[in-house]
Amino acid sequence: MSFLKKHLTRLLILASALSVSAFVGIDFLSMHVPDPIYPNPCQKLQLSDYFKPLAGTAGDTDVYIFEGDQAGATVLILGGTHANEPAGHIAAVSLMENIEVDAGRLIILPRANNSGFTHNDPQEGNPQRFMIKTRRGERWFRYGSRYTNSIDQWPDPDVYEHQPSGQHLSGSETRNLNRSYPGSPDGNLTEKIGYAIMQLLKQEHVDLAFDLHEASLEYPVINAVVAHQLAFDLAAEVVMTLQMEDILFNLEPSPVDFHGLSHREWGDALGIPVILMESANPLQGRYHGKVTPDIIVTGKDKYNLQAAKSGLIEVNYPADGIPLNLRVARHLSGLATTFDIWNSSHQDDQIIVKNIPSYSEMITNGLGVYLK
Repeated sequence: MSFLKKHLTRLLILASALSVSAFVGIDFLSMHVPDPIYPNPCQKLQLSDYFKPLAGTAGDTDVYIFEGDQAGATVLILGGTHANEPAGHIAAVSLMENIEVDAGRLIILPRANNSGFTHNDPQEGNPQRFMIKTRRGERWFRYGSRYTNSIDQWPDPDVYEHQPSGQHLSGSETRNLNRSYPGSPDGNLTEKIGYAIMQLLKQEHVDLAFDLHEASLEYPVINAVVAHQLAFDLAAEVVMTLQMEDILFNLEPSPVDFHGLSHREWGDALGIPVILMESANPLQGRYHGKVTPDIIVTGKDKYNLQAAKSGLIEVNYPADGIPLNLRVARHLSGLATTFDIWNSSHQDDQIIVKNIPSYSEMITNGLGVYLK
């Protein structure tokens, strides 16, 4: 009897272990299935259409092209360069599910580094997903990582040497898409993604480009418009216009000697005016508490509030936090204002986009109203 009990106990333990493994495995694999997006009518391509070797890899990602009936400028918008900066990704999705383009073309990559959406940053304890309530129920989105998944690219070098500049950075930055440009057709996966985006910019003859980001509250370049020198005058007028509407942005020049960045390399290599926008993400940095799906959306964290009272962060942090809809509204208002100012001086290369949710609409109505 004792013998049978021992074996029964072992079988129960084995069955439990297999059940847990199966559950965790299914959950793990689900991170590799992209969240559904419901764009308005557009053309859908893949990034590998611009660089074939990316096909079949975790770096390949969807490219959506919205084209107006009238000729005009071509604009590229990247969301999801860093998958733990949800405002950039959700701003891109909100655009895609609402806009109509009358003149010009809008090219949107909502998951610029698709691999980054398939995992979390290790040792951070971040949730895999967060939820936004829409008119028809709950909609869930990935909360990913700043970096390409190490399953897709490994190992990291001790020191990452950016090419072709020779700039040295921490080894993990080899998996940071926004340190990879201009990329390399023969490089690692992240460099191939960067190279493919450069090919898209060239092949589609992009006239103006944006990269949507978020920054930790203690980071000096926050709630900012960062502009390549080719876009600096345009960005300055955008910032002044937004400030007159009480939407406060800082204007920052793209650092000339910091290589691998979208707003540096796209402009230098291709002569394109480039703007990167940073909103204030309460769940980056080192002062926040536990990250939960709810806090990702509300942006309300008592530890950030204490840090603000102690003068440790770079932005105003109110008692009710910095919610996701506010951060998305900042990105959308920055884009809409840039299009208006661009059009005032480019009569033959307009970019006319209707139905971009306004700042006040997004703040008043919330994100869910603008997600299908």
